[in-house]
Amino acid sequence: MTRRSVLLAALFAAVATSLLAVPFAAAPALAFERQTLEIATRSGVHVFSVELATTDAERAQGLMYRKELPEGTGMLFDFKRDEPVAMWMKNTYVSLDMLFITADGRIHRIAERTTPMSETIIQSQGPVRAVLEVVGGTARKLGIQPGDRIGHPIFSGR
Repeated sequence: MTRRSVLLAALFAAVATSLLAVPFAAAPALAFERQTLEIATRSGVHVFSVELATTDAERAQGLMYRKELPEGTGMLFDFKRDEPVAMWMKNTYVSLDMLFITADGRIHRIAERTTPMSETIIQSQGPVRAVLEVVGGTARKLGIQPGDRIGHPIFSGR
């Protein structure tokens, strides 16, 4: 091999390595607005402090790269209108419960204890306005079920 081909091979390897690393680098943190949200269940009302993901960039980042999510907190993804929604756990280190919520604030479906880092698609199984992500196991612990109501200004049933 000539010196030129060795240099080109080294350059190619360096560029390829840096390009492969890009998808695994942590995205810059966005500043999410925080609000209070209530979930009314048969056992009572449960209050959460949630971050709002209302833009495409915020919804794309979601809870990615978080190493922990404290009890009583979560993220509310607002899609602005009822539509079928698909979520995943890519680059998400914490197991979550995903509550799929219709425009009137009713829980349509719950995906419990999702698998961290999974790229499996989690479907809403119908049109929803929003998705609330909370710590995995929260729904079972608090008795949250489909049909329960979410109290937050984005929902018309409030």
